[in-house]
Amino acid sequence: MKFQSMNMKIKLLMASMVVSLAFGAQCTAQATNGPENPNEPKQGQQEPKTAPKVDPKEEAAYKAFFDASPQDADKKIELGKDFLQKYPMSRYAESVDAGLVQAYYQKQDWKDFYATADQALALAPDDAGVLTVVGWVIPHVYNPNDPDAAKNLDKAEQYEKHAMQVIQTMPKPAAMTDDQFTQSKTALLSEAHSGLGLVYFRRQQLDDSVKELQQATQSAPKPDPTDYFVMGIDYQNLGRNSDALDAFNKCAEIPSGLQDRCKQSADTAKKQATPAK
Repeated sequence: MKFQSMNMKIKLLMASMVVSLAFGAQCTAQATNGPENPNEPKQGQQEPKTAPKVDPKEEAAYKAFFDASPQDADKKIELGKDFLQKYPMSRYAESVDAGLVQAYYQKQDWKDFYATADQALALAPDDAGVLTVVGWVIPHVYNPNDPDAAKNLDKAEQYEKHAMQVIQTMPKPAAMTDDQFTQSKTALLSEAHSGLGLVYFRRQQLDDSVKELQQATQSAPKPDPTDYFVMGIDYQNLGRNSDALDAFNKCAEIPSGLQDRCKQSADTAKKQATPAK
């Protein structure tokens, strides 16, 4: 099953904004307070006489990358690749990789998206933003004819489940208010449930798919119409036509490229749910 490209672009933009919020706050805190120094002595150890020097050019290059508009993906990619080429061992390497994931994600350049995500997760296996986005993308661009299709779905499931664990215990960045942090965590959890729900839909694990998509839509600041649409199909295949009608109606209420299709599906579900006279 293929989803319309317009809905993909809307979804990608929404998720990109969520990840940007968490990523941006974390990086701002790093730039303000400085990351943890691996050479800093532990308690009881003697403090070194001199602190490591900070390269002003590296700091400026990182700031230019971080300040680049997420909407200008090409510029972001250019700055990010240039930074990693000049400073491959930088303390900011993981943050730049994560930002590049976001940029490739917006361009729907899946080859570089996956490659850069692997680099980011190699440096930071608990990066909830990257885990969530990759776990969401895999089932959305799923190709059942791909020889690695089943393995990719397993990977997406693993990523989303790990992201959920990380999100529950992630520390609040100093640059974020409690309310902003709560909203960011809620949005990321919603995205993770959405991705996991589609993984189960692809496998035809319908009950599990419904459960995850219910959690995704209940907690989402702005529910994704695709989640309601897939939930409606799940319900239809389970023979729960009244529930399917409700899901399709909710999808049809949200302006999107799926709106007309959801209205048609709602009409069909209504006929199926109405007993014949």
